[in-house]
Amino acid sequence: MSFREAPALRQRDREMIPVGLTRAMLALALSAVAIAGYASWTGREPGGQPEASVPVAERMLILRGGGAKAVTVLSEDGAVLADLPNGGFVTVVQNALQTQRGRAGIDPLLPVRLVSYANGRLALEDPQNGWSVELYAFGSDNKAAWVRLLAP
Repeated sequence: MSFREAPALRQRDREMIPVGLTRAMLALALSAVAIAGYASWTGREPGGQPEASVPVAERMLILRGGGAKAVTVLSEDGAVLADLPNGGFVTVVQNALQTQRGRAGIDPLLPVRLVSYANGRLALEDPQNGWSVELYAFGSDNKAAWVRLLAP
């Protein structure tokens, strides 16, 4: 590269992200913070919450991790319900639960509650720390993996 090309490259680099676009991104970020702050300070009710419903089926489960991919699902009395060497979504949820419990200093082998609600929701709820995950929101195949564990 010659000395004469250097100013042209510097000019090109300045124009790769236009100033107007940078200002618009900053305005968007500040607007989001302002809206969230306003909602918090005024005590606005949170939106996007699942509708309240009654449970139609539930089961207490113990999720025991077995490495990066494996998970064993046990009933509350310790009977093996599923031994999954490649648990897929069940393993992902078990890892998330283990992380949350680790942060709170809770035994990872305490039971969790798998609940099916009348409005079609399916959730895994941790009675130890209030953590929960809406399992129906991750697609029908992932939901079906948990529905199989709900059946007696």
